[in-house]
Amino acid sequence: MKIAVAGGTGAVGRHVVDLVREGGHEAVVLSRAHGVDLVSGSGAAEALRGVAAVVDVTSTPTMSAKASEEFFTTVTRQLLAAGQAAGVEHHVALSIVGVDRAPYGYYAGKVAQERVVEGGGVAWTILRATQFHEFAGQMYGRMRRGPLVVVPRMTSEPVAAREVAARLVELATGAPAGRVTDLGGPRVESMSAMVRAYAHHTGRRGLVVEVPLPGGMGRAMRDGSLVTRAPADHGTLTYAQWLWLQRPVV
Repeated sequence: MKIAVAGGTGAVGRHVVDLVREGGHEAVVLSRAHGVDLVSGSGAAEALRGVAAVVDVTSTPTMSAKASEEFFTTVTRQLLAAGQAAGVEHHVALSIVGVDRAPYGYYAGKVAQERVVEGGGVAWTILRATQFHEFAGQMYGRMRRGPLVVVPRMTSEPVAAREVAARLVELATGAPAGRVTDLGGPRVESMSAMVRAYAHHTGRRGLVVEVPLPGGMGRAMRDGSLVTRAPADHGTLTYAQWLWLQRPVV
């Protein structure tokens, strides 16, 4: 089976590509590095020839609702149009748990993406997952201000990116299923505790300070809107176990 992976060089995309190949299938990576511009659509039609399913795990580094909506709707429409023209039978999109409860900032784009997928001309599956274990390290890098690392007060349910990738490959090789059961991590964690553990493990300095963010997104971070609700599936690798497997910086 030939499976295309949009965003196949990213945190979860690279795992999707590896698992597709480990399963004996052919992986086609859709990225600029592989001659495909997902925003303009350049190269997409050619890359999707003979592809049976597309797995979309694209992302964009923005917290702007407008920029996020523009990116995800544009990329999704390009993928669906090229896929429909090429005879793609299944479009699988990765979304985020709680986007409907917190349609703000980056999440606004994921809400818009879901709507485009649902209204597109290709049979579809959407999987919502919680934040990946890597999110704590990203938070450390983005939120460091001099000697301080200012982390939003956030209840998280981190999941291993590879476990999300495994579910996506399972879905892509099956029949289109619409909205499937959400996937979260094995336990609920405090983001500030995760960032402190990341800093300690990697030998990085900085006082981690937890602050409540204002507005709807800040409230959603605190009140559990971004963790799974029953029924939900859960990964098995905890954040502590995942962190132990990462090579520390000394």
